[in-house]
Amino acid sequence: MLVYSDVECVGTVGEKQTAIANRLDEVGALPPGSERHAALVSAFISTSELVQGLIDSDSQTRGFDALSPVHMSGMECLSLLAQSVLQSWQSGFSQAPLPVSFRNKLLSFNPDQTIRTKRAEGYAFYALYPETYGEAALRSGLGSSARVIGIRSIGAGLSAIVAAALNASPAFTVRPMGHPFHREMRVDPAVTAMLTQDPNAAFAIVDEGPGLSGSSFGAVADWLEAAGIARERIHFFPSHAGPLGPQASSSHRERWGSASRHFVSMDELLLNHESHPLTHWVESLTGTLRNELEEISGGSWRALRYREHDSWPAANIQQERRKFLARTEDAAWLVKFAGLGESGFRKYRIAQQLHQAGFTPEVAGFRHGFLVERWHGDALSLDQQLSEQDELVRQIGAYLGYRARHFPAEPHQGSSLAKLREMAHYNTGQALGEQAASTLDRALPSVDGLGRHARRVFTDNRMQPWEWLVIGDRLIKTDALDHCATHDLIGCQDIAWDIAGAAVEFSLSAQDIDLLCTIVEEESGHPVSPALLSFLVPCYLAFQIGAHAMAADALRGNGEETRLRLAVGRYGLLLRSQLEHPGRLGFNKEQDRVPAS
Repeated sequence: MLVYSDVECVGTVGEKQTAIANRLDEVGALPPGSERHAALVSAFISTSELVQGLIDSDSQTRGFDALSPVHMSGMECLSLLAQSVLQSWQSGFSQAPLPVSFRNKLLSFNPDQTIRTKRAEGYAFYALYPETYGEAALRSGLGSSARVIGIRSIGAGLSAIVAAALNASPAFTVRPMGHPFHREMRVDPAVTAMLTQDPNAAFAIVDEGPGLSGSSFGAVADWLEAAGIARERIHFFPSHAGPLGPQASSSHRERWGSASRHFVSMDELLLNHESHPLTHWVESLTGTLRNELEEISGGSWRALRYREHDSWPAANIQQERRKFLARTEDAAWLVKFAGLGESGFRKYRIAQQLHQAGFTPEVAGFRHGFLVERWHGDALSLDQQLSEQDELVRQIGAYLGYRARHFPAEPHQGSSLAKLREMAHYNTGQALGEQAASTLDRALPSVDGLGRHARRVFTDNRMQPWEWLVIGDRLIKTDALDHCATHDLIGCQDIAWDIAGAAVEFSLSAQDIDLLCTIVEEESGHPVSPALLSFLVPCYLAFQIGAHAMAADALRGNGEETRLRLAVGRYGLLLRSQLEHPGRLGFNKEQDRVPAS
């Protein structure tokens, strides 16, 4: 199935330099504490992206990774900030000195150069804290003579943290190339000889993962062993303690099983540590908690929303954000990972704005990656409580119209209509057969000319009924911040994508859809293209089929698989109905409504 896509940004070095300098000015203006530390880490992450882009550009020009002047200057620059991050963390945020030389290094790069940077998914989605790598390095037993090798993208910054913690020389970074399951190294032979000349030096390989194959970690270790480095001198710094994924080669799997691996989890750093940092961050916003934070990640939040297990909606539990419930004497709060760096701060600003407009829960604040917002424990979701149809459509329309007016996106943010069409054809063929895919091709309007109707915004991309709470006479939208900024291929789209989502998820009739479009147009000040909406409805269905099918495949044998397969069946039936009635935009509730779980 076609579901996922890498997020890559194109911009100038000068734009990055300005953003980093502004964040450092903020660090200097803040008093000691977690907020200042979070701003410092944000500057570090942005610097990591800058250095990654510079080194990637240099390596692409050369055709291999080399210890070039750009590489050395970039990692020296990043190392200075890594040292400040570690000193801030280890001092309990009381110290965060910024080396005077850092700004000179930062501004030494050509501001007019255009680079491509990749978003570090671990920082944005998976609660990967660079501080955990510093702790792992300190506990590793490795010394300052260790050679640290980072795997780009995210490994550039993480390896700088490890090197700083070990008081080692700045890391050398590489980008293994080739098939995702069979990566290969392209490194300047002179660098290989230089790195491996010390017969006693240990090697620290640093990256997030491993994923399905662990082939990036494996490729670097293969390269070192081929250069004469004994296996026992190779150490791995991963982002989890698990084995390699199912696509790993037998040789890589055998080495990984016996290798020295150094890992400290977010839980150990923020939850289980004697100082309980996350609890204190939350209490600084909410007041004293009655008891410990309650874990509700991995779909377990449903036990708090539903009386019957059988009524739970399907969830991709592997990719849910870390989340906790915090209870004070008079309120309950959802503590959810929103992201480190600028992505987290952006979601915080959106959360504040949406709440002030009356659409989402109250926001208590944001602390180093975690957003704290009101938990309405007594409210029912729309899959449990019927709502008068016209009023439901009007409130959804007001919400979508507000998003369309206030959250514009750049033209490059999100898949093109051609890419959506490709995804819809492929997923339909995989799920319903090639005949259905051919029918879809004939039914979908041509993308030629449709693009002029598309106005990209930060869409919600999560319109399912269980994401809406009924509180009195109004609806509150939950989980509204980042589904257009995940690592799937949808991204930011025209608001018609969310209209399509609402039409599907609430089985809206043609009349309902007309009313919804009218309200969105009035609230946003922009027209909704009927042709674009007709194109996006089957694309939405095909994407949901693919997303739920891939999640089910990843959870074979897990109790969640059945719910996910039922959701695949529901979306498949709806797509077949669309293909049988290509001119019909609305849904017949009696025919098309199929239980989601």
